[in-house]
Amino acid sequence: MPLNELPSWSGKLSNPAQLGGIETSVLDNGLGRGTRIAWINTGTGLRYKVVIDRAMDIADAFYNQYSLTWLNHSGITFPQPFSGKGIDWLRTFGGGLLTTCGLTHTGGPEKDEYGERGLHGEVSNIPAEIESVVQPDPATGKLDMSITGIVKQTPLFGPSLELRRTISGKIGQASVFIHDEVINRGNRPAPHMILYHCNFGWPLADEGADILWQGKWKPRFENSKYEIFRDGNNFKKCPAPMETHSGTGEEVAIIDSTPDAEGKCVCGLYNERIGIAVALKFRKEQLPWLSNWQHWGKGEYVTGLEPGTNPPIGQAKAREEKTLLHIAPGGKRSYDLEIELLYKEERIREFLNKLSDR
Repeated sequence: MPLNELPSWSGKLSNPAQLGGIETSVLDNGLGRGTRIAWINTGTGLRYKVVIDRAMDIADAFYNQYSLTWLNHSGITFPQPFSGKGIDWLRTFGGGLLTTCGLTHTGGPEKDEYGERGLHGEVSNIPAEIESVVQPDPATGKLDMSITGIVKQTPLFGPSLELRRTISGKIGQASVFIHDEVINRGNRPAPHMILYHCNFGWPLADEGADILWQGKWKPRFENSKYEIFRDGNNFKKCPAPMETHSGTGEEVAIIDSTPDAEGKCVCGLYNERIGIAVALKFRKEQLPWLSNWQHWGKGEYVTGLEPGTNPPIGQAKAREEKTLLHIAPGGKRSYDLEIELLYKEERIREFLNKLSDR
């Protein structure tokens, strides 16, 4: 039973950690040795690990006994600056509930007169400077908690962008709230792309589980043969592991997400067998595009839902299409995401109905 459905805890607690809160620590073994993390416990069964030294991305996430995310073989690795070239980004990609891509480039490696850019940019390999950790205090009625950090992707001669990230929640509420501000600290306009790489794995993603999104879609690459993203195939059901996805096998759909009347887009996963769903919510005006990555390799079983300012087409293509954003000196852009865990039948039904109506 979730904490918010239990009898009152008034006068019965010595320490707020009996309910939940934020605990910071440092990993001391393996590839992530020396990496700062923060475990956040919402007191609902939802708990997750913020990797402070990896742009405050989110690795592990659980609801009770169920993992929600896919974790790569390496797990968390120490931040490494080589990820700014070629496909080196893959060497430190741990998967997890959230890996941030950007802040100036999302997509494959490329090189042009504006410089060289590696796969999905550099930001996820930059440690954050912690600005604040705010703990809940149930005894005074304060159930909110948050952690805020500053991530500086600011080389000399620019582009000099700074990410100010706040991850927050509330005791008794099974949600993760992410508020990002990207600020141009340089003296010239800075190109800007961001993509939120949210990775879901077993047992949430399992054979027969529903992948939920709405909007017009197309495969990432035109004029290619696709096994999954083709008319007539139900690509919104998780399949069994696929032999064709061994190694580099994968497919990606680019989705022009359909917002509701308030301008919010919703996507997620639902596994009827274990009775839980995850809803990912974002604003169309901030993040107009969604990518659905499917990689069903044996032992590498994952689907990603990835809201972004652009599809993962790269800075050069976005510039050619005149869709590349620029942030003026001193200017900023803000982004808001919510990841909500749904476990009550009526809330899951409402979630499913909301998507089916669009």
